[in-house]
Amino acid sequence: MKAILIAAPQSGSGKTTVTLGLLRALAKSGADIRSVKLGPDYIDPTFHAAATGQPALNLDPWAMSPTLQHAVLSGASPLVIESAMGLFDGAGQSGKASAAEVAKAHDIPVLLVIDCARQSHSVAAMVHGFTRFDPDIRFHGLILNNVGSERHEVMLRNALSAQNVPIRAVLRRDKTLAQPSRHLGLVQASEREDLPIWLDRLADWLSNAADPTDLLADWQPPSERRIHINPPAQNIAIAQDIAFSFMYPHLVRAWQNAGARIEHFSPLRDDAVPECDLVFLPGGYPELHAGRLASNEVFLKSLRNASEHTDIYGECGGYMALGDGIEDSHGDRHQMAGLLRLETSFARPTRHLGYRRLSASSGPMAGNWTGHEFHHSNTLSSIGDPLFAAEDADGTTLAPMGLRRDRVYGSYAHVIAPLDENNRQA
Repeated sequence: MKAILIAAPQSGSGKTTVTLGLLRALAKSGADIRSVKLGPDYIDPTFHAAATGQPALNLDPWAMSPTLQHAVLSGASPLVIESAMGLFDGAGQSGKASAAEVAKAHDIPVLLVIDCARQSHSVAAMVHGFTRFDPDIRFHGLILNNVGSERHEVMLRNALSAQNVPIRAVLRRDKTLAQPSRHLGLVQASEREDLPIWLDRLADWLSNAADPTDLLADWQPPSERRIHINPPAQNIAIAQDIAFSFMYPHLVRAWQNAGARIEHFSPLRDDAVPECDLVFLPGGYPELHAGRLASNEVFLKSLRNASEHTDIYGECGGYMALGDGIEDSHGDRHQMAGLLRLETSFARPTRHLGYRRLSASSGPMAGNWTGHEFHHSNTLSSIGDPLFAAEDADGTTLAPMGLRRDRVYGSYAHVIAPLDENNRQA
């Protein structure tokens, strides 16, 4: 089988652009292509899925056991994996669980994307270091990105001529291919009306520089294995729209594999909460739609009614929507469901980011979990019993996270996988 792990020395080098161009080009050629995003990222996999027409999964070597990683990687189709951060960047002070560790553990060849916009001959030193730092990593080659001119390309090729690493593609600088972004990353795929046209342009841009099939290398995939995680309930209603979209596909697939029934509904469309055993409000961008959510009485009334006989669980944005109110970036307060004594604000955004080990004694997420926290909102007030005991990636004890009240539970943490001794990284 063919596969590739697209990585870079650092964030912002063009990994996502190259990945999407490759995926789109392969899909347009008729290839049945799979894709995976490394790390805790909700947005990039939706772009992968738009490029290929196939669901994309996350693989997180810090948060997932080897068995779960094996299941995510297994399959019968060629595989494109997009790295997170730089190739050797990992979690916590130790830097564990980097893309390099994934490549080495599963013998996945690496395609290194180099941003050449502000360098010429120095590229040789960078490539020399990255390709020799760990001799157990198999490099398929280089993509030189953001090359300014033919003269610039000649300089780069001359500098790299002694490195014995193939240059698979040289991509010219094109500022029109830049992607719009906001505070948690790229603007969501579902919000871009021009997305198919833009993806086709990426495919042409990449295909003009290389044969897309040459960018994949030989790889022996793990034997096929289904993703299985015990579901938190048998019948689960999951909010899904542009305000609530940050849900890991591997969790939904695992719960379905275990026999759970999943039904989606849209708070923004003012849908009533379906009959179920668990209401799940994922993270997303409720702050961008707070006024509309506050006026959606059908949704809010049905959610309050459901809380009297059904478990409700919210993560990050979903947690905020379960609170009393959200203050938007202009300082205007919007009334939310009022099921938790919680007030949050975007008026003075502060970045909160990191892996978490989580432990809950009750509720639908009772037990031990790996997860992560990534948000810019702040808690103005929080009254009640906490939901999770928490540690960071280095095992340092953190303040308890979240709230629980009757049958309503939530926190800023996003759960990724059940925690066992096999995926402890400290």
